Amino acid sequence: MDTKHIPAHIAIIMDGNGRWAKQRGLPRTDGHKAGTETARAVVTRCRELGVRHLTLYTFSKENWSRPKEEVKTLFSLLTTFLTKEEKSLREQGIRLKVLGEIGDMPLGVRQVLKHVMRRTGDCTDMTLNLALNYSGRDEILRAARALADKGLTGEAITEETFAAELWTAGQPDPDLIIRTSGELRLSNYLLFQCAYAEFYFTDVYWPDFSPEELEKAIAELGNRQRRFGKTDEQLA
Repeated sequence: MDTKHIPAHIAIIMDGNGRWAKQRGLPRTDGHKAGTETARAVVTRCRELGVRHLTLYTFSKENWSRPKEEVKTLFSLLTTFLTKEEKSLREQGIRLKVLGEIGDMPLGVRQVLKHVMRRTGDCTDMTLNLALNYSGRDEILRAARALADKGLTGEAITEETFAAELWTAGQPDPDLIIRTSGELRLSNYLLFQCAYAEFYFTDVYWPDFSPEELEKAIAELGNRQRRFGKTDEQLA
């Protein structure tokens, strides 16, 4: 594909695992397993295309309300994925980073996350962000409290000082946010960072979101004129 308009940062809301499984008469857990394979393929293709930052909405704070067995399965799949992919991430130069509060997560999950983040900490070709136990509103509140704790007030609080307290500090805002499965909402995802992101919604369920579907989304972005609040005259 034409790599002229490859976005620096892509963020994805991976939706539709359960419905994918239901369509096939399978348990929801099978949908999550299939979704893990899709994540692997998408990460690899983003690295090949030169995407510098990829953020995957992996587990929201709201997801704790799901059945306990499903939550347990999600964490098991996550730890298995990271354990198996650690070597591949290092070989591809991909640094793992977590957006969200991991302190509330099971000990085994925390240990694996910290291990892989440490092992990939010096990788510089791409950053893979996993939004885990994440909430966009909570992230904003967390940043505001951090600024208050530092004693910053009034004019000292700028977009830059605020952004520096977010989980994504030091990374560019997403150029493209993709949501699969036909849902048309953000679901509390990267609320501050998405101010000028382009959105791409597809009816394809996440397990069926192939690298080719990813390339379609990127190609669509290349056909758009990003305005950043400017008029046609200012863009000319």
